[in-house]
Amino acid sequence: MTSSQRICLAILALLLAAPLSARHKPVQHHPQFDLKRPEIAAFVKDVVERNQLKKKQVLALLREAEPQPKIIEAMTRPAEKVTPWWEYHDRFLTEERISQGAQFYVEHRESLERIASARGIPPQYLVAIMGVETKYGRVTGHYRVLDALMTLSFDYPPRSDYFRGELEQFLLLYREEHLDPVKVIGSYAGAMGVPQFMPSSYRQFAVDANADQQRDMWNDWDDILASIANYFVEHGWEAGGPVLAETKLDPEPKFQIDTRNLELNETVDSLSAQGVVILGDETGATPVVLVSAEQQDGPAYRVGFKNFYVITRYNRSARYAMAVHDLAAAIIQRVNSGQTLEAARP
Repeated sequence: MTSSQRICLAILALLLAAPLSARHKPVQHHPQFDLKRPEIAAFVKDVVERNQLKKKQVLALLREAEPQPKIIEAMTRPAEKVTPWWEYHDRFLTEERISQGAQFYVEHRESLERIASARGIPPQYLVAIMGVETKYGRVTGHYRVLDALMTLSFDYPPRSDYFRGELEQFLLLYREEHLDPVKVIGSYAGAMGVPQFMPSSYRQFAVDANADQQRDMWNDWDDILASIANYFVEHGWEAGGPVLAETKLDPEPKFQIDTRNLELNETVDSLSAQGVVILGDETGATPVVLVSAEQQDGPAYRVGFKNFYVITRYNRSARYAMAVHDLAAAIIQRVNSGQTLEAARP
């Protein structure tokens, strides 16, 4: 036997003597939810009975879910609740977002204006919702919706009831719309598609605008625009009504504002009596809500009307609704100026 043959045999012997773990790549095991947890077992039992679902199928789907601790972290600091208005405004009113919104408007003008006109909604608000939510469909989320809803349903006690309801709606949605439930990607809260509908909103407000037997919130712009418009209408949008107005304040205003309040609990007259002058033509009995629009150099306030309240039904935040309004105004100004820029679609 030659020396080279003896070396080869020695190497082979060493390889055979090595443990299996050294010869084979270890199998990756992803964390899963314990479906025997009492609260998960109770949820499965309830939704199966309530909706005539097959228990084996539900369990098989939920077994695919993976806990996402980062989602819990994100839920504790939503930007619209912790960011002051001037910073929140600058985040969404960027040149890029305005120019892309104006370009989207121009590219989809016919469908956009037809759908908006039929519903009585200025088309720039439909575009602005998409701009704030997903940059006009460019960023629709990074988490599997199944993972997000399972994590928030069973590992986030402050809102577990709400998210268990949304998880149930997701189970029904995938059955109705033939979605692949383990591939649907959305936000950390489980919102989906260009409009970022939660499963319950998807089921209730999504529209099949072109009668193709599918409500596609990712790729069909007619469906997407009609669905956002339908959401507004179903929440009470008033065609031709105002959205937001600026104010001038008495040097020593007498009011105290609850920054969490979104209800129309004041009128033009009642605010006037407190030293708030509303810059607009609305009559004294018009219901309004006073909202904080703090600037870097001090406090400032704006007044929202019924349509402002409708926008807050999309996201329960005055800052969010102000951002949508201001982006809509910037987009339509850019469109009307004829200065739209070429912005490549994703």
